[in-house]
Amino acid sequence: MSSTEPSLGGFNSIRVLVPGTGTRFRCGGLSVALQTARLLSKIRSTEVVTYQDRQVDHPFLDDLLQVAASEDRSLWLVSWGFHVPQLLRRLKGRFVVYQAHSTGYGFDLPPGIPVLAVSRNTLGYWGDRAPRNPLFFLPNALEPQWLERGDRDGRGGPRVIDVLVQQRKSSHYVLQRLVPALRARGLRVEVQDGWVDDLVDLFNSAKVYVYDSAEHWRAAGVSEGFGLPPLEAMACGCVVFSSFNSALADNMTPGESAHQIGQGLLSHDVERIAAAVANPRSWKLESSRLYALIETYGEEALLKRWIITLADLDNFFALTASTSEALLLRSRPTWWLCMQRFIRAFIRRLPIS
Repeated sequence: MSSTEPSLGGFNSIRVLVPGTGTRFRCGGLSVALQTARLLSKIRSTEVVTYQDRQVDHPFLDDLLQVAASEDRSLWLVSWGFHVPQLLRRLKGRFVVYQAHSTGYGFDLPPGIPVLAVSRNTLGYWGDRAPRNPLFFLPNALEPQWLERGDRDGRGGPRVIDVLVQQRKSSHYVLQRLVPALRARGLRVEVQDGWVDDLVDLFNSAKVYVYDSAEHWRAAGVSEGFGLPPLEAMACGCVVFSSFNSALADNMTPGESAHQIGQGLLSHDVERIAAAVANPRSWKLESSRLYALIETYGEEALLKRWIITLADLDNFFALTASTSEALLLRSRPTWWLCMQRFIRAFIRRLPIS
């Protein structure tokens, strides 16, 4: 097993980059970055660094870059989608890793930049696009509150919400067609919009949770990065009806841990959801399998994976810093491979003299 101690040539601290931590940057990506920094601080010295907003409680990137790259012993973790190429250019010559959430941003990575994929969907994307870069699989962790307070056994009292829908990222189909149809069926449907002080309590109050993000992410041009909300709903004992786009297929199996939303007919959705409301237990994963699934994404389990991954990264960067060997390059560009296939196909079609 790899050592968890930093090597002589590797990094001795970690810096997690975010544009800022104020309300205008509030989103799932920021929450995950802050959680990652908190987890990593249990292993090595870690700080959150901002690069757009100067804030009194965090160092600023411009100031830290005054230290020459050759003297910098920090590991820089970048993750913010469209900002990644620019950040990689600014951090050239330093120890940098890309924590990859969504796919589809269109950029390529320089040789030697490790990828920490938060889903298998993202891992496969970069395994195709950057097959010679070091690749790792490190899912996002569920916040402890979901494991500690989630009512997976249904013993926490009556669930007063039949169907819970979060408006953000939800589809036109769910909001404009399914919700009215479910209400017409006599079900109590709550569409949550805006800030909620206690999401665990809200999820614990619902029998069925509906999540349909495929339309949202297609419009955004990128993929579902990890899909925490359905996992959080399962941690609270909800029956989950969801789309299975991108990373959502990582931890949900149709007909087992979750059920497909928009399955062919509106009436079919209404009948299945009504049946799940009437008898939730028969629509959920059995307790032992559900607990095993949820614990896989607990902070304790992910912390162990981080320890091993950081040791591997430290050894990799120590070696790259001490050798003159050239980094492996990715395969030839796609346009070159396509041109080769076109030429071969053209030659095959030439008449034989």
